[in-house]
Formats: sequence, structure tokens, C-alpha cells
Amino acid sequence: MAKLFTRIKETITADIHQLLDQKEVKNPMASLNKYLRQSEQERDKVSSLIDRQRQLRDEFTREFYKADHLATKRLKQADIAERAGETELHAYAMDEYEAYHTRAERMKASRDEAALQLDNLEQKFEEMKHKIKDMHLKRMELMGRENIVRAHSQMESVMNENSADQPFSRFTEIESYIEGLEHRINQAHAASTFDSKIAKLEREFERNDSVAKA
Repeated sequence: MAKLFTRIKETITADIHQLLDQKEVKNPMASLNKYLRQSEQERDKVSSLIDRQRQLRDEFTREFYKADHLATKRLKQADIAERAGETELHAYAMDEYEAYHTRAERMKASRDEAALQLDNLEQKFEEMKHKIKDMHLKRMELMGRENIVRAHSQMESVMNENSADQPFSRFTEIESYIEGLEHRINQAHAASTFDSKIAKLEREFERNDSVAKA
């Protein structure tokens, strides 16, 4: 049963990733934004690693100075013991000197290596930050071009008189309809005027005929 749920979960996850990939293909700007976010996250991780490397370099430096100081101190003490004829103290001081001197040399080598690695990391990190900054600027340029394309598209959709779904075409239809109404009204008015004039003439003829017969 657990394996079944695992397979179902993997299938659903794969479908979600597929849908997200399809969405990114349809919207390249969203894909670019996602890549920039991931790059910024990686930049922050690298910054933390560089800080850690810097701390290690400083720690190696402190250990080097501490060991070098103790080595110098033990060497002076060994000289004093030798001059005093204290053989055991001289031997102990020399053993201590050798131990601290060896540690100081090791810490110095580690400090130098850590410093060299830190310089390389900081140089690469600066290149990385410049690259991310360039991508941000490129995104701004692409956004500007996208805005221009969208603006032109919106203006064309409003100003295109040939499309049946656009406002200008509807205004043209209304204008044609009103012109038709005006034409029919003018025709009706002309017909009404014509009928009135004929009727008036008929009345005049009838009146004249009546006068003539009288």
C-alpha cells in the first residue's frame, strides 16, 4: 500500500512539473523570473560559504600568531635554561618550541591556502553578481519590449476597423443603421408630402369644376 501511495505521489508530482513546464513555455518571462530567483538563491548560498571561508582564514591566522608567539617564548626560555645549566628545563622548552613551531608552520600554510581560495571565491562571486545584475537589466529590457508589443496589440485591436468584433466596426454598423432609418424617414416624408400636394390639387380641381358648372 505504501508503494502504491508513493507511485501516486510521484505521478502527481510529475504531472505538476509538466504543467509548470508547459506554462513556462507559454510565458517565457515567467521562466526568466524563475531562473533569476534561483540564481539569487544560489548567490545567497555562495555568499554564506564565502563568509565561512573568511572566518576560517581569520581563525587560521589567529592560531598561527598564537603558536608563533608561544614558539618564540619557549625558544627564549630554552636559552635561559641552557645558560642556567638546567638540562631538563632546556629539553622541555625545546620540545615545546618544536611543537609550537611545527603548529605555527602548519597554521601559516593553512592560512595562506585559505586566503588564496578566498581570493578566488571572491573574484568568482563578483563575476556571478555582475552576471545576475546583467540578467536583471536584460529582463528590464525584455519587459520594455513586451510592454511595447502589448501596447501596439491593444491599440491595433481598438483601431482595426476591419474586424467584426472591434468597436469601430460596431460604430460603422450603427452608422449604417441610422443612415438607413434616415433614408426611410425621408422617403416616407417625401411620399407624405407628395400625397398632400396631389390631394390639394384634386381639391382645387373639384372646386374649379363646381364654380364652372354654376
